[in-house]
Amino acid sequence: MPLHSRLSPSLAAALLAYALGSLSTAFGAGSDQDAKVRQVVDDAMKPVIQQYGIPGLAVAVTVGGTRHFIEYGLASNDPRVSVTRDTLFELGSISKTFTATLATYAEGEGKLSLNDPVSKHMPELKGSALDDVRLLDLATHTAGGFPLQLPDNVKDQQQLIAYYRAWKPRFSPGTHRSYANPSIGLLGVIAAKTMEASFETLAERLFSELGLRRTYVNVPAAEMKSYAWGYNRDGRPVRVSRALLANEAYGVKSNAVDMIRFLEVNMGIGTVPTRVARALKATHTGYFRSGELIQDLVWEQYPYPVELEKIVAGNSMNMKAMPATAIDPPMAPREDMILNKTGSTNGFGAYVAFVPEKKVGIVMLANKAYPNEARVEAALQVLSRLRE
Repeated sequence: MPLHSRLSPSLAAALLAYALGSLSTAFGAGSDQDAKVRQVVDDAMKPVIQQYGIPGLAVAVTVGGTRHFIEYGLASNDPRVSVTRDTLFELGSISKTFTATLATYAEGEGKLSLNDPVSKHMPELKGSALDDVRLLDLATHTAGGFPLQLPDNVKDQQQLIAYYRAWKPRFSPGTHRSYANPSIGLLGVIAAKTMEASFETLAERLFSELGLRRTYVNVPAAEMKSYAWGYNRDGRPVRVSRALLANEAYGVKSNAVDMIRFLEVNMGIGTVPTRVARALKATHTGYFRSGELIQDLVWEQYPYPVELEKIVAGNSMNMKAMPATAIDPPMAPREDMILNKTGSTNGFGAYVAFVPEKKVGIVMLANKAYPNEARVEAALQVLSRLRE
């Protein structure tokens, strides 16, 4: 059954809790804790902004369910528009966490199993290498070596199917981690197919069930004024272009308010419908180890506290194929971990991280792509100091 399109009592309660959480933070402005958080965030972010010439940055921090928002710079250089907590940024690959959640939701509804081979749900791919690839492999980047992006000559559905039929893995499924948009993109296609709705429709319903009021696959005309311009390496304003599998892999736009809410419900703070909470938690299961990294369903996690070098090394692996070892049995979700995800498009750079046991999390949304290691280092500095 597709996600509910009407507000359930539990969703109404979630939205009320969301509103009250925002109000409590607003009324707490000027408190000692707000001042401390501001100083901690300034210390970590200002050097990064200066070093990489970031036009605008929105940061949100949650500490035990209390939210703090700090904004820097401009959402647009011309005309000059300041960043606010409501500014919409492109999430890049953080979008994949929503795709994984749709897949685990579909599994909870009995529409699919992550252990199903891809071709079970895509008959047109029977007889291809995808007979031996599980949906789980798509969700953990262990399908066998997809490239980071679809080839430029794949422009329509017919060409997409032909590409998947002709694809030849470099590795046996489940033996190497190779970060890839065609992998998670195909998972999103299958999740939508099994729930008998378009991916875009299901994503919008999921956002609603999560209590995310201003998160979009397609930004409505009325919200375009809040949509930041991204800036590429040449300083030119850019936004993500439409392409096959973009929505499933890197196409979500959101703001600091919604994304800190998303981290909170991943930590069990706030209320969401039971089936959605179950789907979120399932994405935290550890399926593979690759170096120090534990690969969940899109999320990447490490025991906390974690050494900076280890988590930086894990994030740098996103551009490399690395050996992976299955965790057998899979590692159940644990509270004493840090879960994190980076995301980039040509003009945006985002990072989110949270520690369930400590009930702390951070969202960093920038309108310029900059090195992952700089994002990770700044975020860890903030999280470690917030619990001093």
